[in-house]
Amino acid sequence: MKIRGKEFDVKNNVYIMGILNVTPDSFSDGGSFNSLDKALFRTQEMIAQGADIIDVGGESTRPGYTKISDQEEIERVCPILRGIRERFDVPVSLDSYKSDVIKASLRNIDLINDIWGLKYDDKMAETVAKSNLPYCLMHNRENSEYNSFFDDFIADIKDSLRIAEKAGIKKENIILDGGVGFAKSYEQNLQVINRTEQLCALGYPVMVAASRKSVIGLTLDKKLNERVTGTVATTVIAVMKGASFVRVHDISENLDAIKMAKSVLEERKWTK
Repeated sequence: MKIRGKEFDVKNNVYIMGILNVTPDSFSDGGSFNSLDKALFRTQEMIAQGADIIDVGGESTRPGYTKISDQEEIERVCPILRGIRERFDVPVSLDSYKSDVIKASLRNIDLINDIWGLKYDDKMAETVAKSNLPYCLMHNRENSEYNSFFDDFIADIKDSLRIAEKAGIKKENIILDGGVGFAKSYEQNLQVINRTEQLCALGYPVMVAASRKSVIGLTLDKKLNERVTGTVATTVIAVMKGASFVRVHDISENLDAIKMAKSVLEERKWTK
């Protein structure tokens, strides 16, 4: 898979997507990086620590979040996306499910990260297809009522993939994300992480995005800033189950986990 002209060996390596929330209200770091200077400093820091992609988000998607207008989201993310593009040679992802926000940002992004898997905005599939950018398709739904959870979960993802195919989104551009923390119970979130290999079996690179989420807090009874070790554990599981990407806040700790897990699995020194 190519992202910003860089080859990502998704069959043999695991890459880090570093989280950059430029919001006042994100669940973990709201307000920490919502100015240009702070965002650029954090980007530089994550790159130095080993992030392969920077994922910029302009609207919080935590439970009970306040939805903002497309224009407000555009005004939040565009200056920061442009600033990163001008200063750093790193692929940039935009975390948005709104086609108008994507269109306004296309000049400065290399990947689209959609938490609604093409099902929120009826123009999103066409927008993604025309952009020809790599696209992360996440599982989500409006309610958390399932007949048979994992069967319904896979069916939902296949439905999104059918939408993608119909719109002309290239298969080789698609990454799948199981959507830990979205429309799922505690036990269902654990199941999604544990059965990552079954998501991989659909034939697409998979991203695990569990960083600091409530499933870790509930398991360990830890506050947000105490969930690094729990996140590292999910990263090791992601590596062992065949994921190609992890989306995390804490770069260096998770990079060490990837290196160690890969070295054990391959019985050799890990190299990217």
